[in-house]
Amino acid sequence: MVNVLFVCLGNVCRSPMAEVIFKQLVAKQGLTNQITVRSAATSDEEQGNQPQPGTIKTLTKHHLPWQQLRASQITLADFEWADYIITMDHQNVVDLKRIAPADCQDKIHLCLDIFPDQKGTPIPDPWYTHRFDYTYDVLAKAMPAWLTFIKRHSL
Repeated sequence: MVNVLFVCLGNVCRSPMAEVIFKQLVAKQGLTNQITVRSAATSDEEQGNQPQPGTIKTLTKHHLPWQQLRASQITLADFEWADYIITMDHQNVVDLKRIAPADCQDKIHLCLDIFPDQKGTPIPDPWYTHRFDYTYDVLAKAMPAWLTFIKRHSL
């Protein structure tokens, strides 16, 4: 089993979007018995909350389920559980590397680094930009690339 964890600041915008997009791709390829997907936050501010209304609206528009999503902060157990920890921006990487066990550091990746020409590019946070559709579009392009990478390297 390969475990994938998507992480952003609050776990109410980007990482839950990534989680449900990725889960849909995994299911469409018949890989749900081989890949488990979750999301988490670096912060505890939104703990237990549903996704932001803009996230809900965007996911609903794309017929993706959001009802079971609740924000949770990453734990040390999550670092051990995950094979891939895919973050949305540089601050997520910094925050995670500060608290990750030494043997988990290499699991942490910036999402758009999957594309060689976009290395170092953050995924804009719609909490601030209010561009939920744009964030969705960026994630929808990155998720198939991550699935291909994971299938090639871990399955």
